[in-house]
Amino acid sequence: MSGHEPIVVVVGAETPGNVGTIARAMKNFGLSNLKLVDPPPLDPDGEAYGFAGHAREDVLPNAEEISFEEVVTTYHTVGCTAITGEDSRRHRRFPYTTPGELAETLQTVDSRTAIVFGREGRGLYNEEIEQLDQICSIPASDDYPVLNLGQAATIVLYELRDLTVDETQLPDREHERAAEADIERFYDYFAEFLDAQRYNDRKREKTQRLMRRLIGRAHPTGREIHTLLGVLRQATEQLEHRQALLDRYDEPDRFGGDTASDGDADRTGDGA
Repeated sequence: MSGHEPIVVVVGAETPGNVGTIARAMKNFGLSNLKLVDPPPLDPDGEAYGFAGHAREDVLPNAEEISFEEVVTTYHTVGCTAITGEDSRRHRRFPYTTPGELAETLQTVDSRTAIVFGREGRGLYNEEIEQLDQICSIPASDDYPVLNLGQAATIVLYELRDLTVDETQLPDREHERAAEADIERFYDYFAEFLDAQRYNDRKREKTQRLMRRLIGRAHPTGREIHTLLGVLRQATEQLEHRQALLDRYDEPDRFGGDTASDGDADRTGDGA
């Protein structure tokens, strides 16, 4: 976002606890600038600070009161609402973006941006929404789309985390695909495995193609592909050993010829 950290604006909050919850969500997702329009009293010993977690140390005590008019004239504004217009004929609440789409659009905004949340009961009034630049809405059940103010803010700020958080507590998930030579060797081993189990020739080509598509989508790591190679190699060796034993015992002269036929011939001769 061109170096501009979004600010969070809460308009007409009725419950101090929700302000504290929003401050905590801001702390979780790397935002620090909280502005309040007509806020309730925020007692340092009250529920706002009790709900704020570590945000009681900086985000909440540094929150500033501001007028709605100042928000509109100072910032690129994004209003958050559960109720949107039904179609393009109603431009007060339409068009709208989801929080995920909002994160993408703000990547290109070279401006100070305010994410604006409304009241617990009624949200932002229509006359307020008319003055905002963008509308954001969280997809939810059509039967009950209205979220608690603190919940809604947490979801939106979570989706914006790529704009505000350089590093998280999670380990790096960069995925290193196995060397193509090792993956091709896996396909060769798979072909040998099919040979060892005497796989149906009519299905063989389709099955090998299916395996190639599956591994191609999975992007296995080097460790994963070497583990699979080991499993296939061991399974193939066991199948080959088993088949060798079966072939050995199927040989006609395994016990010196067809003994049953020889016995029958001798008995027939004795009888003659």
